[in-house]
Amino acid sequence: MSEIEKKVHDLRVFAGISEEIIVELLSNCETEVFTLGETIIEEWALSNGKGYIIKSGEVLVSRAGEEISRLGHSDMFGEIALLNEEQRTATVEALSDVETIVMTQQDILNMLNNDESNINKEIIRRMEMNLEEM
Repeated sequence: MSEIEKKVHDLRVFAGISEEIIVELLSNCETEVFTLGETIIEEWALSNGKGYIIKSGEVLVSRAGEEISRLGHSDMFGEIALLNEEQRTATVEALSDVETIVMTQQDILNMLNNDESNINKEIIRRMEMNLEEM
């Protein structure tokens, strides 16, 4: 597994999901690039169903204008949007040019509906449980 695949595997939302499924899921994802100062996610905005994994660059995560954290290579943000359509809970802004791997609800649903895939309803159930515990 690559460093990014390991980091995603270790995220609470994916707890208990096999390495093979993580590798398969990430192999189907696209990338998006953001420029310095660009707002990637805005607090309270409707979810776009995307979670982001940083391949390069750094982002600032804030809530109500207060810095929560800074994230970099192989960190993930926006993962709650993968399983629900709730409003975004924080703002994420690019502190540099940022390249991300974008995981979408559709990526997960495509795997769920693909007979050749290893993912199944039990995995979705486990992801939902993990998110509820966060």
